[in-house]
Amino acid sequence: MTKGINDLQPARLEQALSARNLSKGQLASLVGVAASTVTKWCKGDQAPEAITFERLASVLNVQAEWLTRPILQAVSPPHYRSNASALKTARSKLVARTEWGQEIALLFNEYVDFPSVNLPARTFHDPEQISNADIEAAAEECRSLWQLGRGPIQNLALAAESAGIVLIREETEISAIEGLSSWSGLLKRPIIFLSADKANGFRSRFDLAHEIGHLILHKHILRGDAPDRYNLMEKQAHRFAGAFLLPAETFASEVRVPTNLDNLLILKQRWGVSVAAMMMRLHALGLLKDDEKLALFKRRSARWGSKAEPGDDKWEVEMPRLLRRTVELLVNEGALSLETIPRYLGLSSRDVETLCGLPESYFEGPADIIELATLRSSRSQHRTEHLSQPGSVVSLLGFKKRAR
Repeated sequence: MTKGINDLQPARLEQALSARNLSKGQLASLVGVAASTVTKWCKGDQAPEAITFERLASVLNVQAEWLTRPILQAVSPPHYRSNASALKTARSKLVARTEWGQEIALLFNEYVDFPSVNLPARTFHDPEQISNADIEAAAEECRSLWQLGRGPIQNLALAAESAGIVLIREETEISAIEGLSSWSGLLKRPIIFLSADKANGFRSRFDLAHEIGHLILHKHILRGDAPDRYNLMEKQAHRFAGAFLLPAETFASEVRVPTNLDNLLILKQRWGVSVAAMMMRLHALGLLKDDEKLALFKRRSARWGSKAEPGDDKWEVEMPRLLRRTVELLVNEGALSLETIPRYLGLSSRDVETLCGLPESYFEGPADIIELATLRSSRSQHRTEHLSQPGSVVSLLGFKKRAR
């Protein structure tokens, strides 16, 4: 392990600390060294001894060799679907988990063709430039590009993955952050990370639509911590989510005016959108005045409370499929073996399972195979359609694609 010790990458160690939500002091206690020693490791001023290095990798639940790899290019600074009080350490954890997801997708991209990125292009450089009309137009164009029509979207997660978005859904134990979105320069595609801590299919769909709004509207806007700027961008992503999930003309034509909670409960199951979100959409469309919206929210709170609504369990949470089915396809076709994937990545089997949406203990035995992604032949004569049509498997001779 001498080489591994000498080649310890401080950035890898910092990333692992963030992903595990550990402080330097906590890591020091677990490994059995002084906190100052961990600080020196993170600065590159000192390398651990052989036995300590092995213990360090064990505590972090990564392969020792992984700690010696140069860290990859980071994803873009993310937009957070979060409470303003979310801690910096919590945000760092989700960014680190997202970057682990990026590494997984990069490995798979050596073997498969992911769907092409298909998002409306906008070049806003300041949120103040974005009008409500711009948001409505972006939502309408996104529906058109994805060929979703004007009615309810049956499975938004599948639609997003079909448009080239890498989607990860994982339990985080961070209730203040419901998701984040960023762009991967290495993958040349966006990544959305959703929290799975709240098993509410309606809220999860809205969170996903919200992050899609960030990807489209705010791609070229520098992140900032100024509350006013943050709040404006959150409102814009909210508006996009409402416009995307509830198209103005179609949705408005189905709402009985004046509306009430019982009518909206019926529409909730049809559109896959909460009553609260529908009320906000009706207000945005001018179909609910300020006082009417306030009165309706008060009635909602009096009847159901401030968070839960009747029928919240009637819409199944939409799960990501792309990474999971890519793993299944690679294993089924013999491109990669079960034990190869975690070892190649350097992460624990459980990390790969949760980031890819695989069942627990998947890497301990064979799994049922469902095709989705398209394997890329080293002889690739042509590219095939992805996700918008049933996955078609091509020849696996040579497996890895050739360098371009």
